[in-house]
Amino acid sequence: MKKYDSTKIKNIAIAGHAGSGKTSLTEALLFKSGATDRLGKVLDGNTVSDYYPDEISRKCSVYTSLSSLETAGGFKVNLLDTPGLFDYEGEEIEGIFASGCVLITVSAKSGVKVGTHKAYEYAKAMGKPAVFVVTKLDDDNANFNNVLTELKSEFGPTVCPVVVPVIADRKIVSYVNLIEMKAYKYENGSAVETDMPTAEVSDKMEYRIDGLREAVSEAVAETDEELMDKFFSGESFTQDELVDGIHNGLNNGMITPVVCVSAATLEGIDMLLKEIDLLLPAPSEKDAMVGETAGGDAMEITCSESDPMTAFVFKTVADPYVGKMSFMKVFSGKLTPNKEVVNASTGTTEKVGKLVTLQGKKQIDVTEAGCGDIVVAVKMNVNTNDTICDAGRVVKFAPMSFPNPGYKVSVKASKQGDESKIASAMARIMEEDRTITYELDPSTNEMILSTLGGLQLDSIVGSLENTFGVKVVTDTPKISYRETIRKKVKVQGRHKKQSGGHGQYGDVWIEFEPCVSDELIFEEKVFGGAVPKNFFPAVEKGLQESIRHGILAGFPVVGLKAILVDGSYHPVDSSEMAFKMAASIAYKEGMKQADPILLEPIGALNVLVPDENTGDMMGELNKRRGRVLGMNPAEKKGMTEIVAEVPMAEMSDFTLLLRQVTQGQGTFTFEKARYEPLPANLVADVIAKNAVTD
Repeated sequence: MKKYDSTKIKNIAIAGHAGSGKTSLTEALLFKSGATDRLGKVLDGNTVSDYYPDEISRKCSVYTSLSSLETAGGFKVNLLDTPGLFDYEGEEIEGIFASGCVLITVSAKSGVKVGTHKAYEYAKAMGKPAVFVVTKLDDDNANFNNVLTELKSEFGPTVCPVVVPVIADRKIVSYVNLIEMKAYKYENGSAVETDMPTAEVSDKMEYRIDGLREAVSEAVAETDEELMDKFFSGESFTQDELVDGIHNGLNNGMITPVVCVSAATLEGIDMLLKEIDLLLPAPSEKDAMVGETAGGDAMEITCSESDPMTAFVFKTVADPYVGKMSFMKVFSGKLTPNKEVVNASTGTTEKVGKLVTLQGKKQIDVTEAGCGDIVVAVKMNVNTNDTICDAGRVVKFAPMSFPNPGYKVSVKASKQGDESKIASAMARIMEEDRTITYELDPSTNEMILSTLGGLQLDSIVGSLENTFGVKVVTDTPKISYRETIRKKVKVQGRHKKQSGGHGQYGDVWIEFEPCVSDELIFEEKVFGGAVPKNFFPAVEKGLQESIRHGILAGFPVVGLKAILVDGSYHPVDSSEMAFKMAASIAYKEGMKQADPILLEPIGALNVLVPDENTGDMMGELNKRRGRVLGMNPAEKKGMTEIVAEVPMAEMSDFTLLLRQVTQGQGTFTFEKARYEPLPANLVADVIAKNAVTD
């Protein structure tokens, strides 16, 4: 396979709102560049990047895929097609991290959406330049002018159109490249230079071509003092100055170019490929990373092939046929098969196996991957967020941060005995996806699967069945209620049994009273040897075993203090077992008399919502028996943080509700805080659902 140095590689993530045309754009770029010989379609299920069964059936991306092409300028372009659905946000994060630039697709029909903002915010947070690609211009309801206005309004003055359509009678007549100041029309799929729009056509447009060119020049002028002087002197920029100015402005975040395409008809795709060549940064420009040495010192790693090798694992795929596939970005040096490397994240030494690049699902063997390139290592013992490097320079990069999963369900096997299979399969799935957790809830003994939403849950359940051959049943997790008492009582527990030989005799008087403790507090205040000291541990053990199950619905008992005050014994028939049974009898009687109540867990909620949704969210929290403690303006503009306390029993579907109310903009954290008495009107229902029969 042809080798490329770091100046001839472009790594591009394609991100944006679901349905904005990311996969179709990827397909069009691959086809137009000659990397593929047919133009696949999402609806037909034959695209290069959406090849998993669930992607084909859903007709949308679920995983970030890797493919590549070569441009007319001789650049290797690695394309990372990322999902737009919020349930697969982790995949988008991985793709953007590995990229050098992000193409953010915006539908000319539906405009700027929440997914547009998320992609832009992730790009900026990771220091990646961004380009807006307005897609679906062939749609009858497309309106480029409205979208351009919306982009400028939402993302500010950095938005700079580079390729715009000329529209007459609601049809695209041609496309104008504002850098070249040339117009092109498409005939039989090929671009042909045509006349610039006349004054008559231009006057009917919602923007003037000369005005847009002036805006481009002004944006370029702000990137350099010399260019600023030239701009104010009234001189026009040369084409090279415009290219260099936009290129530099894109790199430093001062310019966000806008281009437009129709992936279905391939119009504008050739111009986008040209802008990829001219404007987007190569790894040699943008891929400097700061790592941490074994001694904890910061070290800058530059994209130089002569330096020791460092690479970062940004994605893992547990393929049932191929084995573990580790997607890596090489940041310095070069990576070759059979090379001994150090996993800086674990300190272990690993051997690099087979290296491949991907064209969707097609694997192509490679003999080496130079710095700046993206490669896949097969069957290597590394995981997502690991840094591998030469032994001579051990350095570790900071891990990617992923959103916390908030949608929780309990999981159990459909067939008894499959629990170990599920655990093994989930371990493999969690290697792939860092946005899910699978762990035991010790308070309910349920296995809890946490995801970002219902679609991700469906994907996991489907993968368990189709890939790992195990069926599971999911349900709403049980709530870990507790029981306690509200008044002090003194009761007798007496166990007496005669069975022919030695009998059993134990007699205790115990005071039970409320206290503040999650554990049983046991004391003894026996006078005169009514109960021998050697039986005290048996009494405590009997109580410790008893409090595991309360008398109302069988929940563990908290806030209980037991004081052994009196009793009696038999010199022959008394035993540890007898006093243990006596303590259990006293416990049951004492709980009945001490006004037992149920306690429910209360969680601390911090939810971030758009300002316009605060009223709806406050009302929703009130419906869920929540107490709003305060509201604070968030760091993110236009967002409000609501701080509240809400019963955990009311939060099972909160992830889905929040997404619906805020259109996917809201986020939250929720942690168990304490227990409070369950309202009296809910007690009977909880007891009916959870009561344990003897």
